[in-house]
Amino acid sequence: MWVLAVILIVALMIPVAAILVDSPLGRSVARRVEGGQGTAPAPELRDLERKVAALETEIEDLTRSLAGMRDEVQFMQRLLEDPHRKKPTT
Repeated sequence: MWVLAVILIVALMIPVAAILVDSPLGRSVARRVEGGQGTAPAPELRDLERKVAALETEIEDLTRSLAGMRDEVQFMQRLLEDPHRKKPTT
């Protein structure tokens, strides 16, 4: 019974660890480890990182906006191509 509990806990911790590693917190820890212990990045590098983060945010917003517009266009096409809709009489 004890072995089954340990196996179950380990099996449940694998997805949790994967989620934490892929989270912003995990990326931050990875950047800190990669950059070395106790070294602060140069001001130019911090400024560049801030600009890249802003650009990534803008790209994500534009991607969401584009996906919404794509859905709207598909909806309009379905409305226009619906064979059961009434044709206007003149």
